[in-house]
Amino acid sequence: MNGRQTMKAKPSPHPPFADTSPMRRRDFLFVATGTAAAVGAALASWPFIDQMNPSADVRAFAVVDVDLAPVAVGQRITVKWQGKPIFIAHRTAEEIARAERDDTAQLRDPARDDERVQRKEWLVVIGICTHLGCVPQGQRPGSLRGEWGGWFCSCHGSVYDTAGRIRKGPAPKNLYLPPYRFVTPTHLRLGEEA
Repeated sequence: MNGRQTMKAKPSPHPPFADTSPMRRRDFLFVATGTAAAVGAALASWPFIDQMNPSADVRAFAVVDVDLAPVAVGQRITVKWQGKPIFIAHRTAEEIARAERDDTAQLRDPARDDERVQRKEWLVVIGICTHLGCVPQGQRPGSLRGEWGGWFCSCHGSVYDTAGRIRKGPAPKNLYLPPYRFVTPTHLRLGEEA
């Protein structure tokens, strides 16, 4: 031997990554039990969560289809959507011109006519006064429509124009617009965004 000693490494009694101590097994059992309990709780609670979804009859009122073909120019109809009256006005050329002319007027709740309609000839608004929730007059021929030819709320004197904008009285906002879209030129669907 030339003065060098060679040392052999002693084999480890445990191979690498094979820690089988009782502490590791216990940790695994805690995690496995906790996971099983969480999954079981989620599965058990699903029927309670699912019963909070709206029923089929409620979902049926979420979307309402309206046939506009029989509505003559100048006529206004009221349909019910989610328990609210929806005013649909088939506006005349004069009503459209008046609404567009008033785009530059001083308005309490400024909005251009073209921002309030998807098609010029059709105005669709929620028929509830924004003051205290009354239903304004103006849907039937001969009923009060106010100075701007739109709607008049006789409860407190709010007056709306032919674009459903507040022009006079205590109402703070224009008549609200429901979500809707035109499926065809004469078929309107309430409850869906355009």
